[in-house]
Amino acid sequence: MQSSHRSDPHRERRLGFLINPIAGMGGKVGLKGTDGLSKMAREMGAEPVAPKRAIEALRHPGLRGSILFLTASGEMGEDALREAGLAHRVVHMAADPSGPEDTIAACQAFVREGAELILFCGGDGTARNVAFASGETPILGIPAGVKMHSGVFAVSPRAAAGLAFRYLNGELQTRETEVADVDEESYRSGVLQTRIYATARTPYLPALVQERKQVYSSPSEDEFKREIALFAKEFMRDGSAYIMGAGTTTESIAREMGVEKTLLGVDVVREGETILMDASESDLLRLIGEIQGGGARAMIIVSPIGAQGFVLGRGSQQISADVIRLAGPENLIIVATPHKLAELSHLLVDTGDCALDCALSGERQVVCGYRLAQRKKVIAAGDLL
Repeated sequence: MQSSHRSDPHRERRLGFLINPIAGMGGKVGLKGTDGLSKMAREMGAEPVAPKRAIEALRHPGLRGSILFLTASGEMGEDALREAGLAHRVVHMAADPSGPEDTIAACQAFVREGAELILFCGGDGTARNVAFASGETPILGIPAGVKMHSGVFAVSPRAAAGLAFRYLNGELQTRETEVADVDEESYRSGVLQTRIYATARTPYLPALVQERKQVYSSPSEDEFKREIALFAKEFMRDGSAYIMGAGTTTESIAREMGVEKTLLGVDVVREGETILMDASESDLLRLIGEIQGGGARAMIIVSPIGAQGFVLGRGSQQISADVIRLAGPENLIIVATPHKLAELSHLLVDTGDCALDCALSGERQVVCGYRLAQRKKVIAAGDLL
């Protein structure tokens, strides 16, 4: 179901804008989320992710001019808007440190002040709070979280800015989509429990708004995963260290090899043994240096997220741009079942490094069975405008 939006180009347009400043901090350090763990993430060396992603979106030229940003104080929006030089008005004074109650109060203030759209930067937890407080006002997410299962997120910060501009300009309709989240405690224990918390309206343009994550399950799907695993078991005997991303397909490879694998974490396997489990970015960088110092290669195996198509930049954020560069982009292996590939017109990368995303783009082989591969186009999410 879609609804239309028409805007008078001569009147001031109001856009609610907020940042969850701790969103995404747990990804590179292997926490699989930051809810309730921001202090631990910082102690482990995590750095803020969301403000940088928000600034990337705010650089879009279309967001200048007759748009007034309604925002929260400090790092929840005011600081980024000031840095970007955009007209804004603070309508909520956030606590220090800020919390979910600030997100809710800010969004309620945006609605009262006549925001036509709420643009937020965060992950699924932020999306839940925004959806709760936004009422009938459309919402749109700048992706910055560790996990993003909801359908309210654009595929990249640039795409979010472009969608917001075109919606406020009266060029786009909205569609109703689901806001979903996982239980982070179960998630950190390797159990994926996803729940739909709300529905919300979001500006929509095919390819620029991600679909809600899907998990495929069928006897044929399991058989193809086993065939992929049998093939991987053969080529993984070459002495290289294999960094294995999250997912059921990589888990199938580990199971076939008889080695341990965390379903929702990043692990490293070499010569039939798991040599590193549930690794952080710093763990991987250190190990790759050691492996390469001994004259061997470090390979990376990842599988796309169902319905979304992301192979990098979502879920396994421990496999960061620095990790990929050190291992070598040419040493990236993508695995996926034929069914999953058939549902995807292309694959996406969003590492946060535009130059690396461009280097990873183009036609790539995807292992889809025993000694079988399909060619699939890989696109930098930031180039989808």
